[in-house]
Amino acid sequence: MNIGFIGVGGMAQAIIAGLLQAKAFLPEDIIVHSRRQENYAPYAKQHGLMTAASNADVATQSDLVVLAVTPNVVPDVLREIKPQLADGQTTLISIVAGLSLATMGDIVGTKVPILRTLPNVNVEIGAGMTAVAANSQLTGGKLTSALGVFGAIGTTTQLAEDQFGIFSALAGSSPAYIDLFIDSLSRAGVKYGLTKAQATQIAAQATLGSAKMVLKSDKIPFALIDQVASPGGSTVAGLLAMEEAGLMTSVVKGIDATVAKDQAGRH
Repeated sequence: MNIGFIGVGGMAQAIIAGLLQAKAFLPEDIIVHSRRQENYAPYAKQHGLMTAASNADVATQSDLVVLAVTPNVVPDVLREIKPQLADGQTTLISIVAGLSLATMGDIVGTKVPILRTLPNVNVEIGAGMTAVAANSQLTGGKLTSALGVFGAIGTTTQLAEDQFGIFSALAGSSPAYIDLFIDSLSRAGVKYGLTKAQATQIAAQATLGSAKMVLKSDKIPFALIDQVASPGGSTVAGLLAMEEAGLMTSVVKGIDATVAKDQAGRH
């Protein structure tokens, strides 16, 4: 099975890196093309990928076509590859934010199986979180194959399209917020004599372990907090100080701002 990428920007490269690391696809099974050859040809050569001379050639040679272009060129690109998708044998996968299944179907036709996705950058290391929504034409083995692309590089969740905005804030933007939290912890470690490298490793590993614990436990996060916060202890003192400074309110306000900006960008 071949997978083609139309557009080879940061997120496409993250997906490709994750797929190669997971050995979900061989380098020669990945076909790439973008508007500027000087941007994609050296990248393809470096990783042993195949290149195509045009967007139409990507669609012709691929079983799965990943649309990874900027929103402003989407209509032109979809019209260009429409003939290659017309028989419904090739699955179209979009990672373009804000691009609905209906919009894509209106351009390429209602027979084309389409998967709308919103991955986050952690797909690069096989720890991604991807929202997915399929149209009515994407069923059976084709659906399994399309979902398998993102299952190989992380976890997927099927959502209604109107929930993609909040997903973007919680999964797409949140790696930056979590990185800020880790950096804040590490700076506190430096304040008390650790090197930045030592403090960052400690903070990042603790964050990773806590995330795994939440995912594996049947308890809500607050119950896990109670396991660590013994009565009258230092953890309780720290939690109360963070709450007094407005940690939870700051997080919610950050998500509110992210969602508002995302919604404003669609109008």
